[in-house]
Amino acid sequence: MKRFSLADFPIENKTVFLRVDFNVPIEKNKIVDNYKIKASLPTIKFLLKKKCKVVIATHLGRPNGEFVKELTTRPLLKELQKLLPKNKIIKFKDCIGKYIKEKIKKSEGGSIFFLENLRFYKEEEKNNPIFAHSLANLADAYVNDAFAVSHRKHASLDAITKFIPSIAGLLVEKEIQQLNKALQPKNPSVWILGGAKLEKIGLFEQAIKKADYILVGGALVFSFLKAKGISVGMSKVDIKSVKTARKILKKRNSKKIILAVDFLVADTFSRKAKVKVVKYNQMETNQIGLDLGPETIKLFKHYLRKAHTIVWNGPLGYFEWEQFAKSSKEIGRFISNLTATTICGGGETAEAVKKFHLEHKMTHVSTGGGATINYLSGKKMPAITALEKNHKKFRKKVKRMF
Repeated sequence: MKRFSLADFPIENKTVFLRVDFNVPIEKNKIVDNYKIKASLPTIKFLLKKKCKVVIATHLGRPNGEFVKELTTRPLLKELQKLLPKNKIIKFKDCIGKYIKEKIKKSEGGSIFFLENLRFYKEEEKNNPIFAHSLANLADAYVNDAFAVSHRKHASLDAITKFIPSIAGLLVEKEIQQLNKALQPKNPSVWILGGAKLEKIGLFEQAIKKADYILVGGALVFSFLKAKGISVGMSKVDIKSVKTARKILKKRNSKKIILAVDFLVADTFSRKAKVKVVKYNQMETNQIGLDLGPETIKLFKHYLRKAHTIVWNGPLGYFEWEQFAKSSKEIGRFISNLTATTICGGGETAEAVKKFHLEHKMTHVSTGGGATINYLSGKKMPAITALEKNHKKFRKKVKRMF
């Protein structure tokens, strides 16, 4: 279905409600990682070039509809101001209201406004139409540049699109275009699935359809080994994941699944624990698998070497600790030097890629966690569907309105 796009929308001199996802890690009032903020700069700069008034809105953390001082958007404003030093950004203490509307109305084109945390209102997560109307009332048009929360049915992502013309931002368009390369791959296509959660059954089903091979690492692999009756010691597994793994292994194309053949194990979950390499079927009852072993790294490289499309979701070991980061680092470096299209998605995957300074060598590092998994799983994305419905509703009215 069609969506309005910024490239051909008559947006000049309009007031735009820009929904971004600046939900970034903050420690002691300082931003730890500004990747998501930087990812929306092209859309902000595009709108400023078109002499728009830009009203920026985001959520931060989970305040559950209450004002939480630690979750105010002030640190986000400071970071954005650093990235846009020539532009003055006006901060509001709220995100709706007559005062805000009047202030925006009296300003000149090219002004930037920054609203307070949308989730200070419980109506945001409840997709409340009255709250959404109050947000829409601040602008002429709406732009969604918050791909990472586009799997949520919230007021600033879904209900708002019922009231004003709604457009996909440059980041949203880029995410869709790049993730589609994973869903319509150039073969051979290899998916690397790691991390700890096996709630990714939709992702596995899609991988089995789209990929030639699925390389399984991270804590995820232990559910598969346990499902095959192999002892995994004290490694991270749960009953539900093992059941899911059993179902996946019964699928017709399950031969595509390549499991790890050796692990780096420790007797305790500690940064300073003594480690050793064991084969996949020789783990002792007191051992914890925390990274892939050298034979698995070699095996995975063998499959990746000939790939034309590589999709990576989930780290391959407990990469937060240096001694268990080897497989994520080595495989990451290996695929970053291939000529294949490399799509990296999921919060922890992006974190690992950035930790090893590989982001500029990958084709695409998604800003989404759950949203990316949902999109790659082929699930409906409420905020994207809302943009498509909006196009249908407003496509004939836009010329009259603008």
